[in-house]
Amino acid sequence: MNDRQNGQVLAEDERDSDSASREPYLRIRGLTKKFGDFAALKDVSLDVYEGEFFCFLGPSGCGKTTLLRCIAGLDIQTQGQVIQNGVDISTLPPTDRDFGIVFQSYALFPNLTVYKNLSYGLENRRMKRADIRKRVDELLDLVGLEGEGPKYPAQLSGGQQQRVALARALATWPGLLLLDEPLSALDAKVRVHLRYEVRQLQRRLGITTIMVTHDQEEALTMADRIVVMDHGVIVQVGNPVEIYRSPATPFVADFVGTMNFLTGEVLGPRRLRLGNVELECQNGLEAIASGTRVTVCVRPEDLRAHIAGGSGANEVTARVEGLEFLGAFYRATLTVEGMSDQLVRADFAPNVVQDLGIRENEDIAIVFPDDRMRVFEES
Repeated sequence: MNDRQNGQVLAEDERDSDSASREPYLRIRGLTKKFGDFAALKDVSLDVYEGEFFCFLGPSGCGKTTLLRCIAGLDIQTQGQVIQNGVDISTLPPTDRDFGIVFQSYALFPNLTVYKNLSYGLENRRMKRADIRKRVDELLDLVGLEGEGPKYPAQLSGGQQQRVALARALATWPGLLLLDEPLSALDAKVRVHLRYEVRQLQRRLGITTIMVTHDQEEALTMADRIVVMDHGVIVQVGNPVEIYRSPATPFVADFVGTMNFLTGEVLGPRRLRLGNVELECQNGLEAIASGTRVTVCVRPEDLRAHIAGGSGANEVTARVEGLEFLGAFYRATLTVEGMSDQLVRADFAPNVVQDLGIRENEDIAIVFPDDRMRVFEES
């Protein structure tokens, strides 16, 4: 048996956080995939490190599923290389690649019991019957389905079926786990619970994992690193905080989370103008010439509210045009004095709304945080 079969677990505190000092487990180099004249992937290069939970995130048609299928060998790239654990697997068939995969549709055999679904790959490897039974029992215990072996997939809930699909993908001790939108078919509550379970299981096993998703919340809560893709290219790679707090492009800022996009003009190294309002800004203005038209991005939760009438830095007066209760917070739609042609959204905790008496059609003071605005030159 190899180390994975012996149940060797990579503890979180043993993982090297400095990826630059490690050799990548998976190297993707210059990957291009064309379907006729359409390029689904355009010269994609990427490194994935051992034990990472990696997410491909983007809208439908961005190329993320095509990239996953090229890694699996289900689609062969037009050009480029896929190197796994030092071995060039670019032209190998899927059966000769070291991965397990979970599809959105689960792809369980409906005419086989849970036990038979899990033992199928092991039987093809001609393992001994006693070893197969031991491994299936381990897998059922691993995903919390002890005693469910005799049942058929139709007798299980959606969440249980997904657990079976995950266990089957792990049955043969793969070095790489591929997840193709595995939770999208589940209802919201089950999805939230199962994404936590999948993440915890991945951490216990230390298995290198790549997940495709269009759900930004799923990516932010599960991934060590995220690749944001658009039109067949990688737009940004980073950890969840970097992707959310420091989007590299307006596309990333718009796709991940909720964002205000405001049109402005650079006045100097640390100052900009929105309408007739002048603000201080710490992020990125040094490289942009004065007079340049820019798009200013600020997240609704970063705007702070005060009682109207203050005169602090970056503080402006705003009229509350609308106020929506969204459970954990209120979302206010504001018109700001001096930039009334641009609506601004702000999110406030319920206690802030209560303490400040924020009401529709009344004025409040809003502070634009000088360290939380992102600025992009208008193209």
